Parts: sequence; structure tokens; C-alpha cells
Amino acid sequence: MNKKISLLKLLAFFAGLTLFAGFFSSGAMAQEEIVDAVVEATSAAEPDEDYLALVEKYGATFDFFTISNLWTLIAAALVFLMHLGFATLESGLAQSKNTVNVLFKNVFIICMGIITYLVWGFNAMYPGDFNGFFAMGTPLTMADYGGTDFSYGGTGLCMTGWSDFIFQAMFAATAATIVSGAVAERIKLHSFMIFATLLVMFAYPVTGSWKWGGGWLDQMGFYDFAGSSLVHAFGGFAALACVLLLGARKGKYLAGGKIKPILGHSMPLATIGVFLLFLGWFGFNGGSVLSADPELVSFVFVTTAVAAAAGGLASILVSWIVIKKPDLSMALNGILAGLVGITAGADSVTLIGSVLIGLISGAIVVFSILIFDKIKIDDPVGAISVHGICGIWGTLAVAIFQQEGAGFSFVTQLIGTLSISAFAFIFSLIFFGIIKVTIGVRVSEEEEYEGLDIGEHGQEAYPDFQGSTKG
Repeated sequence: MNKKISLLKLLAFFAGLTLFAGFFSSGAMAQEEIVDAVVEATSAAEPDEDYLALVEKYGATFDFFTISNLWTLIAAALVFLMHLGFATLESGLAQSKNTVNVLFKNVFIICMGIITYLVWGFNAMYPGDFNGFFAMGTPLTMADYGGTDFSYGGTGLCMTGWSDFIFQAMFAATAATIVSGAVAERIKLHSFMIFATLLVMFAYPVTGSWKWGGGWLDQMGFYDFAGSSLVHAFGGFAALACVLLLGARKGKYLAGGKIKPILGHSMPLATIGVFLLFLGWFGFNGGSVLSADPELVSFVFVTTAVAAAAGGLASILVSWIVIKKPDLSMALNGILAGLVGITAGADSVTLIGSVLIGLISGAIVVFSILIFDKIKIDDPVGAISVHGICGIWGTLAVAIFQQEGAGFSFVTQLIGTLSISAFAFIFSLIFFGIIKVTIGVRVSEEEEYEGLDIGEHGQEAYPDFQGSTKG
């Protein structure tokens, strides 16, 4: 009896295996038919020469448009994840009594950034032919942006317009997030919301169009692959203007030139935030290839990782020498400095150049943070140093460490990065200044001591563990 049962089980097993193999085989045949149909349809659409060259290089069954479109969407999701990283980093480096306020600002920024970029920013940033400084493109419509022939600035893209829009929208919101960290723990919420909206809606698209929209910097030969200047230096110098008008946190700078450290409440949160940013940066830089070119995307991943690692190591070493102790916040900012530094040239510098860019960025950020503290410019998260100063350095480094034959000019890079930084600084100085003299930008001293969670939101991040206290 047992032998009969065993035999039946064996026969059933082989029957199931045969059915599975048949199903798999038919599925594979169906997939091949789908691929052939897509290739045939794509060929009929008369794609551009770059598309055809890559299809020829990687084989007829390699649907470059579809894979590039998919990669861009994945990259957009990774850049979206960076906003969680910024929120976690900023809240970790803030005092616990301001955690809700920090998180609320970051929630607002991503929501506002996407909507304003939809109704205005994307059209202003990529208008096509224009006078080189500013213009408006046609309004977004599904008919215009859903096809496979999307282009701007005379360049065809291997993705739909919708994919490019959502990827670029994630970038736009980043500029305001940089400002959020620098002005944390003392700014009025509604004043910040107004300024952040103005910055993302009107200022960011203008400078972005100068290069990425085919404007005057692009025509000069300025190069900024993924935004060391156009995103990071822009945000950093907007933050500097706001901090100068806002002033330092109460109790930060004491009589006699003494500096009182105001420590963040959770270094674990800050560390998680940096690793989330590190992960998201692969989409930030890798997605900026604007295609799924295997060789270039892979190279960008490597230069991004190498520069971040070098920045972290350099900041650890330099801070240990200067401060006499291994400082975790400096190490975290060193990683971010390396990432910001490589962003302008991740696709065009040499591999050894990416190492040196990261090392120098990591050293720069330590000295920059200490110098800003010395001159009483209070930046709770080091955003001005990480994004502003290292953004300029990274843009200049493109010309210093460029690959053979790239042809980038140091003077052109200098003009470009200073123009972008100056525009962001002046715009912020004017409009943040107007907000300051009209509705005010700073919370009361009592509210600052009590905490913005209670003063602005009427709630605490950790009500079961502690209450807000003065001092």
C-alpha cells in the first residue's frame, strides 16, 4: 500500500513539473512576441539617432525607450525618498521640542513643490526657444506630454514628458528643503510657507532654464550634470540670505565670543536620514542621465558612491584633527558634502577625480561649518556649508577633473555657479526681507524657548516621554 502511494506521489510530481514547464515556455513565447511587437511599433515611430544607435548596440530585442522611461520613474521615486531623508536628518538635528514643526515643513514642501511645478515651474524651466533668460512654454496637457517624441531645448528624450516632469518635480522641492534646515527652530511657519512657495515657483525655474532649458549658461558651455549649482548652491545661498535676515537661535552665541552647542535630540534619526539621502542620490544622479544607457548609468553610480565615501572619510579625519574628537555630525555632513560635490560632474569627471572631489568636499565642509559658527551665522544642520559651499566647489571641480576631451572651461564654470548663487541670494534677500517687514519671520522669544511644536502646532512629537521645557 505504501509503495503504491509513493508511486502515485512521484507520478503527480512529474506531471506537475511538466505542466509548469509548459506554462513557463508559453509565457516566455508570449513575452518574446510582446517584445517583438514593441520593437516593431517603436521602429515605426522613427526615433532619433541616439535611440537607434543604442538599439543597434545592445540588440534588436532591447527596447531602449521603455527601459529608459522605467528607469526615470524609478529614479524619481528614489529622489522622492530623499525628502524622507531630509525630514529625518533635519528632525534628528533639531531639539525634540521642534520635531513636529520640522516634519510639517517637509510635508508641506513636497506637496507644494509638485503642484507649483505642475502649474508653472516645468513650463518656465523648459520653454524651448527663448531669449536665454526667461520664457514660458505651453501649458501642461496630457496630449502634449504622453507620447514618445517628447523633447525640449532641441534635445529628444528617451521617455515620456510625464516621466521627465515627475523626475524634475522632485528636484524642485529640494531647494526649499535645504532652506528649511538652515532656518529651523526659530522661523514662523506661515512665513516659511510663503517664502518656500515663492522660491520654488518663481526663482528655481529661472536659473534652471539658464542651463537645463537651453538658456544663456547652456549656450556658454556651462556644465552642471545633476545640480551642484542649479539645485544645491541655489538652495544653499537662498538659505544664507534667510539666515542673515532671521538671526541666530536664542542662547547660541554668548558674551565673550563663546559658542553654546545646541544639540540635536536624535543622532540615530540623523544617521538614518543621511543613509536615506545616500540611497536616493543614486536616483538623483543616475536618473539625470535621462536614459538607461548601461555604461553611463553604471559609471555615475560608481562616481557618486566613491565621492560620498571619500567625503565621509575626509570629514572624519579632518574633524578628528581639528575638534580633537570623532564627530558624528561632521561625518554625516562629510558624506553629504561628497554627494553634493560630485553631482555637477558625476558623468564627466575621471574616477580618481571623483575620489579627490569627495575628499576635498569632506574637508571643506568641516572648516566651513566651523567658520560660519565663528562669524555667528547659525545653521542648525550645516545646510549652507554642505549645499552652498560644496555646491560651488563641485561645479568648479568639473573643469579641474574632467575626462580627456570634455572641453569644460573653468572660467565658464565660475561664471555659471556665481550667477546662480547670486540670483538665489538676491531673490531671497528681497522677498524674505519683504516678508520680514510685513508679517514678520521670527517667532517670539517665549515661543522659541517653549518649542515650535507647542507654539505653532499645539502638539508634541513625543508626548508620552517628555514635555516642552524652557531653556
